[in-house]
Amino acid sequence: MKKAILITFLLVCINLQAQYTIEPPKEYSHDIGNMIVMLDNLKGRVEYLVKDLNQEQTDFLLDDNSNRIGALIYHLAATEAYYQVFTFEKRDFNEAEKDKWMMALSLGDEARAEFQGKPIQYYMDLYNEVRNKTKELMKTKDDKWFSKTNKGMSNHWAWFHVMEHQANHMGQLAYLTKRLPKE
Repeated sequence: MKKAILITFLLVCINLQAQYTIEPPKEYSHDIGNMIVMLDNLKGRVEYLVKDLNQEQTDFLLDDNSNRIGALIYHLAATEAYYQVFTFEKRDFNEAEKDKWMMALSLGDEARAEFQGKPIQYYMDLYNEVRNKTKELMKTKDDKWFSKTNKGMSNHWAWFHVMEHQANHMGQLAYLTKRLPKE
């Protein structure tokens, strides 16, 4: 019995240790793969915070200067979509992309009025679509591309910015979800 408990304890410890490593997936170069792992880790934590929200919670507005939870998820997708075209195509949004993403990228009064009435899954689907495209695009590049610059910014730094931007808004989402009205 003691031996079984010790073995179980050791296996749990080994598994916990493995969760705190960054290993690039085989289909990516080293640095790009590490970035993908970190981006996906943050996205998973964002999703964990919001996955079970109902409509009222998704549309929750803390005050007149805040953003709705759904709008923040849309904002994360818009930011990542922008850096896709900026780093992979070396351009800014075209007109169609501006129509789809600029309100979410900028947020503010217009976005507060517009981004409501859709379930949390709508926003997560946008985020998933953008992330899947990022991952497919990243498979076509290597670490040499990661170090190339565009308008004075390296591709690595651009994607680091996407990552830290997600971390920042993850904190904001955690704050908002803790202040949701009790059901």
